[in-house]
Amino acid sequence: MILLIDVGNTNVVLGVYDNENQRLIGDWRLATDSKKTSDEYGIEVMQLFAHKHFEVSDIKGVILSSVVPNVVYTLEHMIRKFFDRNPIIVGPGIKTGINIKYDNPKEVGADRIVNAVAAHDLYKRPVIIIDFGTATTFCAVNKNGDYLGGAICPGVKISSDALFERAAKLPRVELAKTETIICKNTVSSMQAGIVYGYIGQVQYIVNKMKKEMIEMGTEEPYVIATGGLARLIYEETECIDKIDPLLTLEGLIRIYEKNKE
Repeated sequence: MILLIDVGNTNVVLGVYDNENQRLIGDWRLATDSKKTSDEYGIEVMQLFAHKHFEVSDIKGVILSSVVPNVVYTLEHMIRKFFDRNPIIVGPGIKTGINIKYDNPKEVGADRIVNAVAAHDLYKRPVIIIDFGTATTFCAVNKNGDYLGGAICPGVKISSDALFERAAKLPRVELAKTETIICKNTVSSMQAGIVYGYIGQVQYIVNKMKKEMIEMGTEEPYVIATGGLARLIYEETECIDKIDPLLTLEGLIRIYEKNKE
């Protein structure tokens, strides 16, 4: 079995992949906390393993990607202490099968690379990948596996929190869709503006990216969404073709297979 770990700004996503039967047999989310020690993370992971009746000794390899540098050392230490394995860490020098066309390829976040690898391998066609995380990222990959670039914008929750923190009389609200855009109270008005405004932003960016990719000579790209808030947006727009909540874990196992030796 292979342990897959993806560290985001908000969550650490873990998965266990059964490489004999080629399927994901467990996945979890933990809160990302740079103050946690390797022992604290280790105890949490051991509890998750116990709940699924997984044996630590069955883990034959580990791969780790992270956009939070402060947590990488902690998790590396946890992996060596609790699993007695040296993890593959996604970063410069790792084989991905993706040709990064960024001005400086080292600037591309590990999460974006992992998603691009999964989408390219799974769908075999031009894709736009939207990852609804702490930040929302839009990535364009052509049929040849060229990572063309993309866009980054504040996530839905960041936008909502900023409105509450910077406007003295506005409350913190739940992210929820309203029945109408013309609302008759402050909470509903904020919810409508945040959610539907974000849907409009996603539609505009996707449409512009599609146009630019077609102008580059690609066929119309397939649009895949992943991340915690993907479904909230997907249900209100036709610009997203598919939700793939496990896209990042799929990418990690593919990168592991390319680098395991």
